[in-house]
Amino acid sequence: MYKRILVAVDGSENSKRAAQHAAKLAALSKETHVEILYVQDFEKIKSDTQIARTATIDSERQKRIAPIKGVFEQPPVSHELIVKQGEPGSTIVSFANRGGFDLVVIGSRGLNSFQEMVLGSVSQKVAKRVNAPVMIVK
Repeated sequence: MYKRILVAVDGSENSKRAAQHAAKLAALSKETHVEILYVQDFEKIKSDTQIARTATIDSERQKRIAPIKGVFEQPPVSHELIVKQGEPGSTIVSFANRGGFDLVVIGSRGLNSFQEMVLGSVSQKVAKRVNAPVMIVK
């Protein structure tokens, strides 16, 4: 079974569903540890530039992340929240590839086909570049 699971979250409903799936998998073994990765993208979110030099999450984002962390508390699953700064796709890939995870779980953003063609999605970038198996949750 999986011993180390990375779940990348952004506070969205899709990332909450991804966290729920990661928690179900982790609950199958008491030896499994989950790292919840939240990436703050300061290039795109102007309000974040005020806290760009810290590794903390402002209160609004804390509220969005709290339900996701709560998913791992009942039943209790070994977990920790990690906050990184940078472009989400490349930051998740870099963290996952250095971390030696058995599985990476990420929510699907739900872009339409044109948006995916032009922009790509974080989940696509992660699936293509991460060395571990990747589960994309809709």
